[in-house]
Amino acid sequence: MTIGVQTATTSAVKASVKRPRRLHHAAWVTRDSEATRHFYEDILGLPLVATWAERAPMAGGAMREYVHTFFAFADGGALAFFQHADQAERPIDLNSPGHLAFECDAETQRGIKERLEAAGYALRVTDHGYCVSLYVTDPNNLRLEFTVDHPELDRINARQRQHAHEDLERWLAGDHTPNNDIRPH
Repeated sequence: MTIGVQTATTSAVKASVKRPRRLHHAAWVTRDSEATRHFYEDILGLPLVATWAERAPMAGGAMREYVHTFFAFADGGALAFFQHADQAERPIDLNSPGHLAFECDAETQRGIKERLEAAGYALRVTDHGYCVSLYVTDPNNLRLEFTVDHPELDRINARQRQHAHEDLERWLAGDHTPNNDIRPH
């Protein structure tokens, strides 16, 4: 079966499958819940909406005590962080798997940028053409992106959808020629 045939079948199946409605939460470990609270609530503006002190079995079955904090987005989704009571004896590496990207408007992005700069965080802004992204790393080594979409994103996305599978197939076959003709040079 070729990739094109497989893709057409997969696309038909995907169209009939119910998808999750939104991100409920994404969770990471923190070593300092107060530094995390300060970053997300005081700098980024995401309110702390829940703190759960818990005792539960972890991988391997050992009981661990931890605090689980949630910081809310406007759509009801949240970022959550765990701090284990025994982290000094059983440390967990803070490795970021990539980054999380959050959509916002230009005013919100500008306010986040100003607060990050005032707090001394290193950041980077990249104009991808289809969006302008602000990147920063939080106190837990989690990389975050705050993105403002291009005003004509629906038109841009429709154009991309037409060739997405062929573009991926081309790239996987070794042709790494850029196809982003709207990104500023």
